Amino acid sequence: MAELFILSSMWAVAIGGTAWYCTRTAMHITYVTLADGRRQERRLPLIFRLLLPMVPDLTPMFDNPRFAQTRRGITRQLIASGFEGVLTAQEYLALRILVPVFLSPLLMLLLSFLLSSIPGRIGAAIGGRQAAFHMLAILYAVLYPGFWLKRAVRARHRSVQRALPFVLDLLTLSVEAGMDFMTAIRRIVERRKLDALGEEMIRVLREVQLGKTRREALQAMARRVDQLDVHAVVRALVQADELGVSIGTILRIQSDQTRTKRFERAEKLANEAPVKLIFPLVAFIFPAVFLMLLGPILMQILGQVF
Repeated sequence: MAELFILSSMWAVAIGGTAWYCTRTAMHITYVTLADGRRQERRLPLIFRLLLPMVPDLTPMFDNPRFAQTRRGITRQLIASGFEGVLTAQEYLALRILVPVFLSPLLMLLLSFLLSSIPGRIGAAIGGRQAAFHMLAILYAVLYPGFWLKRAVRARHRSVQRALPFVLDLLTLSVEAGMDFMTAIRRIVERRKLDALGEEMIRVLREVQLGKTRREALQAMARRVDQLDVHAVVRALVQADELGVSIGTILRIQSDQTRTKRFERAEKLANEAPVKLIFPLVAFIFPAVFLMLLGPILMQILGQVF
């Protein structure tokens, strides 16, 4: 009896310590410090935050020159997603190993519990294919870090796409009113709500103040963001600087072009919406409509037959 009490107490302490650690880790928020000293929140997934203490044991393995090209590609993606300074390429590669190891058993246990709770023949039929569901859980755990990084890059690109036309309009008005280009950027950054494009513009300002030319700072921003619209705007500004063309004229042209592209993207999404709605309609709405319309008739027919 005493041994059982001791074992139960040890299990309780272990579970309580694990719950406390998970709670503290889940509430932890990571910040990045911008060039002007402001801090912006960068929230990593919970599974990443739980596994980060184990990452330093694996990072030396990825310092090998064989992973140099892989590190460069991942670093470029981390910078484009805004997680530069939060995760290094070595830490991300270590998480790609640790996440499947720890996430796969959790998903498999959860699936086993859910499948065992389904009653009747359906539960028995699904339970017979439990191994297939476990393989899907393992595959999801393996691919999850890559999915997360691509989703973070897409989210930051969407933020830049939404903000770019309005920023170009403000820059055009400021430059045509006689303001210097860099002064106009500073005024816009100070007065707009800080977003992904604002963060990059702050970095451009600080790089120019530290001695880079305007052309070099803008080109560095285009490389960091790695988005087509930003590349087009920067390329046009650099050419205008080389050829001596008025920046205000170039900014107005780029503003019109980015706004046109934005309208075209909106029209494309609107045209794709009916196609994307087909599956929800067929899978969820049509069966409910058929049950409401044909259910009473079928009940009457079955009552007469049986």
